[in-house]
Amino acid sequence: MTSRVIPVVPFVLVVFGATGDLARRKLLPAMFHRDMAGQLPEAAKIIGTARGKLTTDVFIALARESIIEHVPADERNEADLEHFIARLDYRAVEADGDGGWQELTQTLTPYRERVNVFYLATGPALFGPICERLGRFGMAHANARVVVEKPIGKNLESAKELNAAIGKVFPEDRVYRIDHYLGKEAVQNLMALRFANGLFEPLWDAAHIDHVQITVAESLGVEGRAGYYDTAGALRDMVQNHILQLLCLVAMEPPARLDADSVRDEKLKVLHSLKPIADALSTQAVVRGQYRAGASAGGAVRGYLDELGAETSTTETFVALKAEVQNWRWAGVPFYLRTGKRMPERVSDIVITFRPPPHSVFDASAGPIEANKLVIRLQPDEGVKLWLMTKDPGPGGMRLRSVPLDMSFANAFQVRNPDAYERLVLDVVRGNQTLFMRRDEVEAAWTWIEPILEAWSNAADLPKPYTAGTWGPSAAVALIERDGRTWLDGGA
Repeated sequence: MTSRVIPVVPFVLVVFGATGDLARRKLLPAMFHRDMAGQLPEAAKIIGTARGKLTTDVFIALARESIIEHVPADERNEADLEHFIARLDYRAVEADGDGGWQELTQTLTPYRERVNVFYLATGPALFGPICERLGRFGMAHANARVVVEKPIGKNLESAKELNAAIGKVFPEDRVYRIDHYLGKEAVQNLMALRFANGLFEPLWDAAHIDHVQITVAESLGVEGRAGYYDTAGALRDMVQNHILQLLCLVAMEPPARLDADSVRDEKLKVLHSLKPIADALSTQAVVRGQYRAGASAGGAVRGYLDELGAETSTTETFVALKAEVQNWRWAGVPFYLRTGKRMPERVSDIVITFRPPPHSVFDASAGPIEANKLVIRLQPDEGVKLWLMTKDPGPGGMRLRSVPLDMSFANAFQVRNPDAYERLVLDVVRGNQTLFMRRDEVEAAWTWIEPILEAWSNAADLPKPYTAGTWGPSAAVALIERDGRTWLDGGA
């Protein structure tokens, strides 16, 4: 089976921060893959911008190196690479100054009738200055759209300020706040599983679901990002955006239509329904941890403080929490969320655990009946497992065993699994905001997160230590086991 490729209209993609890690590791390879698939029109053009006074030839050489490094050899060839780099151009632009803006304006003038996508692959401190200059130099016209990466602020106040700065120049229907988790195939398949099958939606409520687990685990440490990470932490870096977005997709009501605002309206209702975690609950419902020296990938690794080069830090590299959605559908169903660095493996999944049958007709010799589980694996191998009880084959009586119906997207469809950025960037060109966060979503998420941050800032205790290569501090185990449940480490 081959995937259906839908071409997009001619466009110009302008990448601010085009020599940075995000552009080189994700954006340029993503656009190369879409070009190879025949999805980019011949007239499509990509312009890199950065502060560096590079020539276009030097930028093209950097882009070539990036694609060779990040695209496997069996997924590229020289002819396609030459075809792609012919689309590239470069302009030196000062994001927080006026240098280079006039030249960029002149470069884009012939393309004003096309879709102009301005991708801000920079730090959030530059979002406002770049948008202000896009407006002042006449580039924020009706065909222009702006894409911004997380983090959208460090708290509610800064998020509002950042949204206001962007909103002064671009109306909300032309602002795309990107969360690459929403572009993953498995996340979108969650929508298909719920709303395209009569099997699941009638069971998608508190009467049939016991609890939900969402895990986003990373085996790496902070690497060279320790300075940035120490100002953020796991709650800001992962929970406020990625994990809450996944929770919303699991918990939201069926939208009237699958258009952007209908979907985002339902996600917003979930965020507004989250039970607040204030001071009194913060020690019961939230665990924060920080990794110490241990082992990962078969070798010894340093602890967070060693990587940071500091004697102490209150920044969490792990967080686990128990969330509750206070509405009729989900009353009494806990959502256990966790994320951390230096975990035993890199894995992201959503586990829906259903309630067990109310009565067993089998005698004790059949063995225990395990609850059915729906496991949606986001990474590394995107797919879906539905765990069911079946009879063990063979004579000798009834013996029950839990086995999965296992669907790997790569095996089921025999196609390469596109990176999330491939889909999301072209959704911007199409003008489809369904997989992007709306301003009120971002601010509602911060409204729920901020009391936890405030409780931590007032607490005397430090994050609980855990050994690198483990699943976090023991308090995270106690968080779920005192409810009579257990973490499904590495999925199920």
